[in-house]
Amino acid sequence: MKKSQCLEVRFARQPSFVGREVAGEFILVPIIRRSEDVDCIYNLNEVGALIWQLLDGQRTAAEIGEQIVSEFEVDPARAEADLLELLQQLESVGAITPV
Repeated sequence: MKKSQCLEVRFARQPSFVGREVAGEFILVPIIRRSEDVDCIYNLNEVGALIWQLLDGQRTAAEIGEQIVSEFEVDPARAEADLLELLQQLESVGAITPV
């Protein structure tokens, strides 16, 4: 998918992943039946945690990027590149899907 197309996609969190703040860290944990089935727990920084919270299926990736730029006062091109990379990673592990 082209970058411009990806920015217009709305992504939603999958119910098979839960995000929690633990000891000042934001983690994503896959919901599974047995603890031995957990391959990975994902640690997100402050920006990643906000992105996770905004992935509600209502906002486009571009809208999420705009909010990141506004809240963290970062360069729009950098915010967009980092956002697209995180979205790709989250989608590859099944934590989000396009809606």
